[in-house]
Amino acid sequence: MADYSSFIPRLTVVGAGPGDPELLTLKGARVLAQADVVLYDALANAELLTHARPTARRIFVGKRRGFKALEQEEINALIVSEARRYGHVVRLKGGDPFVFGRGREEMLYAAAHGLATAYVPGISSAVAAAGHAGIPVTHRGLSEGFQVITATTATGSLAPALVEAARGRLTTIILMGLHRLADIMTLYSQQGQADTPAAVVQNGTLPTAQVITGTVATLAARVAGAGLGSPAVIVIGAVASLAHGQAAPATPADLRPLLAYARVA
Repeated sequence: MADYSSFIPRLTVVGAGPGDPELLTLKGARVLAQADVVLYDALANAELLTHARPTARRIFVGKRRGFKALEQEEINALIVSEARRYGHVVRLKGGDPFVFGRGREEMLYAAAHGLATAYVPGISSAVAAAGHAGIPVTHRGLSEGFQVITATTATGSLAPALVEAARGRLTTIILMGLHRLADIMTLYSQQGQADTPAAVVQNGTLPTAQVITGTVATLAARVAGAGLGSPAVIVIGAVASLAHGQAAPATPADLRPLLAYARVA
């Protein structure tokens, strides 16, 4: 039980980073050490729990495709009940909690129920997983920007934003989309992007990381053949051809001069 002389029911949402436990921020580690309760997700590396005090309550509330320890409404209610009973609740969420992590949603619910709230950013897998594989989301001569998109809507259909993304020249990072990879690649092919370099990075930043590269036309078959699974990020754009240890995929003719320039820049 928390010390009632300084008892303040509160929530701190902490980004756990992309997987490698050493990529937790110093502030994230300090806040974990102050927690009375840690509610942690499936994508938060379990090694991070060693930063918490031995007396801190540890509760798994992870959600993965096909499995939910708790529904989101139950997690929201648990945050409030644990904070009121024990004091400081740390919500440890993979990547950055404000990148498709519902972190602000949980903070708003907690605040509406009288809790003080705070946020500690984390390194997002949208950038770090690709980067760990040697794929920068921007690169001089190849990409002037990037966009991060969730693969599906709440109903399970492909996100409408994918259509607009497929028409652009920015690097596109797609999260939570491996189960719809073939559909996404078909959509991109229909927008004239069949020859665009693309990659899937599984378990980015971890020793078990795997990278498959190809083009929009070939990637789905290569990934299926390699048996890759979640968690994984999808990268679409010329920068995917820069992955470590991968033979460069076919590159559209209009991008070849840029690619040659990028490799010496």
